[in-house]
Amino acid sequence: MQSTTTEHRPGRAIALKLGAVFLFSVMAALIKIATATVPAAQAVFYRSFFAFPMIILWLWQSGDLRDGLKPSNLMGHVWRGVFGTTAMALTFAGLSLLPLPEVTAIGYATPLFTVIFAAIFLGEQVRVFRLSAVAIGLIGVLIVLYPRFTVDGDSVSQLAMMGAIMVVAASIMRALVQIHVRRLVQTDSTAAIVFYFSLTATCLSFFTLPAGMVINWEPLWWVNPGWQVSALLILSGMIGGVSQIMITASYRYGPVSMLAPFDYASMIFAVLIGWVLFSEIPTPAILIGAGLVIAGGAAIIWRERQLGLDRSKSKASSTPQGTPS
Repeated sequence: MQSTTTEHRPGRAIALKLGAVFLFSVMAALIKIATATVPAAQAVFYRSFFAFPMIILWLWQSGDLRDGLKPSNLMGHVWRGVFGTTAMALTFAGLSLLPLPEVTAIGYATPLFTVIFAAIFLGEQVRVFRLSAVAIGLIGVLIVLYPRFTVDGDSVSQLAMMGAIMVVAASIMRALVQIHVRRLVQTDSTAAIVFYFSLTATCLSFFTLPAGMVINWEPLWWVNPGWQVSALLILSGMIGGVSQIMITASYRYGPVSMLAPFDYASMIFAVLIGWVLFSEIPTPAILIGAGLVIAGGAAIIWRERQLGLDRSKSKASSTPQGTPS
């Protein structure tokens, strides 16, 4: 197996992270186009299935495939897959109903919910600073959502409101994913986490094909998308796989605390792509709300970094003198 040791190369780390964030925004735009024709569940299958071979090839090339096939906590991977696949399906459904910048802004609520769930499920202490950051971020989410719940009750407005609810639910599901990943990393390798999520997402989304025929529920009905939409869906899967690989690679060259703020560059990419491809111009509510959500999330990231530094200092001070730390 090749070495998995890290080296501090911040320029390369930031370039990889920004490239991945940009590609994820492009993938979201392709999904938005495709979900005008196909249901979200079918789009999830394409996104997962065509990313899966690329991830397997990457794991094989890096020498991590063997570790990826050895799960220590199989049920943990199953639950991570269920929550992650649900989050993906809800996001794709929301993309079909809302502007890209709005979906991106609401999606920034994920770290806010993660802090709440970490306190509930992991027993982490959440003090005033992080609670205040969460409150600021949630106010921002409410500002983004408010116009969707205060418009006339025509069918288009109702669909947009449903899309907003779906994206909020997706953020909650992604927060649950992060909680499960925090547990999984204690027993399983990154390779196993990546491999089994790709596998479970592909299988779970494929099962919606027969389920849709049995249940006879329209949102699960698969359609023949035609070669053009199929090409977009296949491309979205390949781009998603490359993006996932780039994000993983970025953490080999820089710490999470340094790279986390660059996630918010996705708003810039979403605004530009939404304007060019869909003639979407973000409203003042979206911009103000997104700003507050980003401020809350950035404050949480800063605080996590400070806590990490404090823990490192505490560990260093508790190490007996002359003992390698």
